Amino acid sequence: MAMLEVKDLEVYYGMIQAIKGVSFHVDQGEVIALIGANGAGKTTILHTVTGLLSPKKGSVVFEGQEVTKIPAHKIVSLGMAHVPEGRRVFAELSVYENLKMGAYTRKDKSEIEENLQKIYERFPRLKERKNQMAGTLSGGEQQMLAMGRALMSQPKIILMDEPSMGLSPILVNEIFDIIQEVSKSGTTVLLVEQNAKKALSIADRAYVLETGRIALEGRAEDLLRDDSIKKAYLGE
Repeated sequence: MAMLEVKDLEVYYGMIQAIKGVSFHVDQGEVIALIGANGAGKTTILHTVTGLLSPKKGSVVFEGQEVTKIPAHKIVSLGMAHVPEGRRVFAELSVYENLKMGAYTRKDKSEIEENLQKIYERFPRLKERKNQMAGTLSGGEQQMLAMGRALMSQPKIILMDEPSMGLSPILVNEIFDIIQEVSKSGTTVLLVEQNAKKALSIADRAYVLETGRIALEGRAEDLLRDDSIKKAYLGE
């Protein structure tokens, strides 16, 4: 059974159909990439999966449970964490306070503390800046904070929306290394990313979205070699 199963999803904004019958699945332990041009519907799919948008048709099933009608904050307690596009850290709170917000669904104080130490090990820069206001961090550090905050809920699956957006190439590499580490430590990853080459280089499988539909799917390494993908998304 797939950990996450999306079936025949249709999502509208008013009269405009953004998602047109999309189906895909994510198995436990996989890194799955959703790639496609701007406006293809990648973010809309993530928002629907995490309960921020309601589909007109179709279903989202997480670990055998239909979550389409469950409110977003409850979905987090089921083990799904979302790192939104544009990072969305709480600018007026410190790094430490932001991380603690990520654990709001949990009650076990000593475990939360243990988790926090693990996050600091994985993101040493966050430890150095733990008392700094999140709004004063650089873009790359804010991205690390958004990822750290999501990991504080101890998710089974983490959904990342454009983690490399607006970052320098060095930081992009760093963020992707972290995504691979997160995956190796046992968290399943669903990645929405415009940097198709980077996404395909770390993913197991990928789905290519074009104007609200899945145009292609397959193993990431095969898609990296696919000529139509190279032309459309890899600038080759």
